[in-house]
Amino acid sequence: MLRRHLPLALLVLLATGGALEAQQSSAERRSTPAGERMATSQEEVFLAALRAVQDFALTPMPDSALWELAIQGLIQELNDPYATVLTRDEVENFEEESTGNYAGIGVQITELNQAVTITAVFRNTPADRAGLVVGDRIVGVDADVAEGWTVSDASSRIRGEPGTMVRVMIQRDGISQPIPHDIQRDQVHVPAVTSERIFGDIAYLHLDRVARNSAAEVDSVLRTIGDARGLVFDLRRNPGGYLDESLMMADLFLERGQVLASTKARTQGDGGVAREESAYARIAPRVPDLPIIVLVDQFSASAAEIVAGALQDHDRAVVLGERTFGKGTVQSVIPLPAGRLIRVTSGEWFTPLGRSLNRPRDRDGRVIEPDSIERFTSRAGRTLMGGGGVFPDVEVPSDTLSSLEQNFVRATVAAEIPLALRIQEVAFEEAQRFRSGTEASASIASEAFVGFQDRLVADGLDPAVLEPEVLEYLQWRLELTLFQRLDQLDRALEVQMDRDTALAAAVRMLQGARTQADLFAMVGAERERQALGWNFR
Repeated sequence: MLRRHLPLALLVLLATGGALEAQQSSAERRSTPAGERMATSQEEVFLAALRAVQDFALTPMPDSALWELAIQGLIQELNDPYATVLTRDEVENFEEESTGNYAGIGVQITELNQAVTITAVFRNTPADRAGLVVGDRIVGVDADVAEGWTVSDASSRIRGEPGTMVRVMIQRDGISQPIPHDIQRDQVHVPAVTSERIFGDIAYLHLDRVARNSAAEVDSVLRTIGDARGLVFDLRRNPGGYLDESLMMADLFLERGQVLASTKARTQGDGGVAREESAYARIAPRVPDLPIIVLVDQFSASAAEIVAGALQDHDRAVVLGERTFGKGTVQSVIPLPAGRLIRVTSGEWFTPLGRSLNRPRDRDGRVIEPDSIERFTSRAGRTLMGGGGVFPDVEVPSDTLSSLEQNFVRATVAAEIPLALRIQEVAFEEAQRFRSGTEASASIASEAFVGFQDRLVADGLDPAVLEPEVLEYLQWRLELTLFQRLDQLDRALEVQMDRDTALAAAVRMLQGARTQADLFAMVGAERERQALGWNFR
């Protein structure tokens, strides 16, 4: 009997011991400030609870796992959708995504036709200087043979510390033996900005993230657009990034002294009080007279919304597209021991007119409050909407697939056909054919398109879903991918406009405007077109 009740006896002893300890230290605690006593008591409770779980939980867990659960529980209870603690590997990925910098050789690789293939070589990188070209297939790295490799397998072997050497074995069309390339790894920067001219006189600038040096990249483009009649600034699907970069970016377009944005945030040592602070433009605008349209969608967030909101508030651009995501909060990123980081929401930001960009969300990203729409008036007398996110001056919804196109996509999923990969493979082969031929302009050859359809059917697709409308859609996707592969961004954008209603509307407006005032005057007409159900193309 005694053996059976031993655990209970131990629990009673532990509880009694705790009570005795509390009695013995009561005089000491009376002499300790209440706040300090509370903090000490909470720490003791937490550590005692941790020990109890370690000693008595039916399912034992290592200490490291328990501490990790405690950290995750702390973050979870904040009910902050943007709070997280990053592991060392996640910190490296975070830094790469937010800066565009990594240590490697400077290639983009994709798995095409069961081979890890180089699909882009970034300029002025080790790979560029070593002579690697698009179309090279990676068949080995150092002593490892690339048999059955994924892109991740190849990437993990190619990357490494700057200054170290890596041998990349390449198979190239027309050469029977693999070619070894001994390449010294270096820091590589992937630009966040792409730019081009559409129809010769419309400047197009796409920013895919607000990374380190993004403002300088945008500045470089603005200094070279010269005689363009207008600018399309595309911030769609831009998840944001660094606040200071977004402010420097907005500064490129606004007059000295104008408010760029304001924040209400906590800082270390402020006693829990959020402080308000505004940022102001400091430089002369780069393109003061150029008509501008900013494109946004529901995935434009964070620092991208700062830029769009600042230009809209100061009547510097027409914003066109969809209401933005509404991530109007500031996250502080604090280093932790062991190479980790914690990211926690510490403030909120506002547009120059005081519009809050934030739409509160729960941990799963769902909006948790009904929209409360406010109206603001710009200096030019335009009415702007507030209530979380940036509301476009002209709402143009994203293009969606027709019912026949949706049926086709569902059929490819049911047959487990990697449609995007098949499109990439055909476009890549056609791009290689064009590069090695004498044709004046690139296009998808009719036999290649038929072969593409045959490949889909051979993969298990029901040929009945290949309706004429679906074939037109596939032809469009192939042509768009082909011009992207050839780095003919101007042609790619012209093809994209066939189904990109927002871009088509922006180009049409800029072709009919000489000044920013002309664009604002056209906003009403565009809204009327939408109300009448006219096509934006």
